[in-house]
Amino acid sequence: MLLSKGFEIEVYTGTSQGEIVGLSDRIVADLDGFVREPDSRNVEYTTPPLGGYDRLLCELVRPRRRLREYIQTLGNYTLIPGSTLSLGGSQQFYRSDPHNPYHTYIEKTYGTQVVTASVHINIGISNPELLMRACRLVRVEAPLFLALSAASPFLDGEVTGYHSTRWGVFPQTPAYVPLFESHAHHIQWVESQLQAGTMQNVRHLWSSVRPNGDRRPYNLNRLELRICDLVVDPIALLAITALLEARLWQLMGDPSLDPLTMSELPEQTRSQDLVELTQANEMAAARLSLEASLVHWRTGQKILTRDWIEELYQEVWPVAKQKGFSCFLLPVKKILREGNEAQRWLKAIQQGMDAQSTMQKAIQAMETREAELARNLCQPMVA
Repeated sequence: MLLSKGFEIEVYTGTSQGEIVGLSDRIVADLDGFVREPDSRNVEYTTPPLGGYDRLLCELVRPRRRLREYIQTLGNYTLIPGSTLSLGGSQQFYRSDPHNPYHTYIEKTYGTQVVTASVHINIGISNPELLMRACRLVRVEAPLFLALSAASPFLDGEVTGYHSTRWGVFPQTPAYVPLFESHAHHIQWVESQLQAGTMQNVRHLWSSVRPNGDRRPYNLNRLELRICDLVVDPIALLAITALLEARLWQLMGDPSLDPLTMSELPEQTRSQDLVELTQANEMAAARLSLEASLVHWRTGQKILTRDWIEELYQEVWPVAKQKGFSCFLLPVKKILREGNEAQRWLKAIQQGMDAQSTMQKAIQAMETREAELARNLCQPMVA
C-alpha cells in the first residue's frame, strides 16, 4: 500500500506564440474540475488522492487534454509551460473575480509577483505528530525539489538570472515560519498569526511546505510541498514525487530522522539556524538550481545541489524498490543528466535562440508529449 498522492496544477493559457491570455472565467464556468486563481491568466485543476503512480499519470494528463480541447473552441489557444509571465504582462493584474475581497487583498499587497504557475504535491499522512516531523524534514530538503523542477528563467522576455524566477520573487508569507515542533505548536502559531493579521486566513501560509487538511490547523491529513515550479512532463513530475514519497517512507521507518534532533548545528539555536539555512538554500536553488552550492542541514557543510540529490537518491532507492515504485523514481537520473527545464531553455539561449522562440518550441513540445502519453498510456480517453 502506497501513500495517497494528489496534485494541484496551475497552468497558463494563451497563444502558440507564447502570449499569455486570461481565460479562466470561461473555463471555470464551462468545465468541471477547474478553479480560478486571483489572476485570470492561469487556471488550476486538482487530481484525486491516489496511491498508484500509473493512475496518477492519467489523472494528470486527461484534464489537460479536456482543457486543451475546450480552449480550442474559444480560439487558437493552447497551454503554456513555465512558471512566470515569461514573455510579458507583468505590469498588470487581470482579476478573475473582481468581487472577491481576498483577491483584492492579494492584488493590492503582492501584485503580479503571485501570478505564477506551479505544482503543489500533496502526500497523505494522517498522524499529526508524524506529519509535523515530515514537514520539518521536507522543509529543510525542499530546495532539492525546487532544483529538480525549476522552469522559470524568463520574465517579460528577458533572462532574469534565476532558474526559478517564480520562487525568487514569490512573497513567502508570513516572512518567518518556524519548524513546528508539534501539532500544538503549529495550532498556537497559526492562531497568533491570524490574530496579528500576518495571515488573512488559514490558506494564507505560503511557505515551501505546509501541513494541510480539511479544517486547518486542527484537522490535518496531508503534507503539501509548494515549492516546485510547474513540471509539464508528467513522467518527470511523478519521478520528483517518487523521490518525496520514498523519503517519507524512510522517515516513517526511522523516527530519529528529524532535523531538530539529527542536525549537528548547535542545539541552543538549532531550530532558528535550520530555518535561516533553509531560506538561504531556497534562494540559492532558485538562482542556480542543480548547480547551486547549498549548506546541508545535517552537517552544516557546503554541498552541490546535484550531489545532494544523488546522495538522497541512493539512500531512498532501496525503500522505493521494496515498496514497488522504483521504476517511477528512475527519471530523476535523467533530470540530473540532462538538466531541468530552465537549464535546457537557458542552453537554447546560449546557442543563439531568444526567449520567444525558446518558449514557442517548449509549447509545442509540451503538447506533443501530452498527446503521446494520452495515446499510449491513458486510453480510453474519458470526459
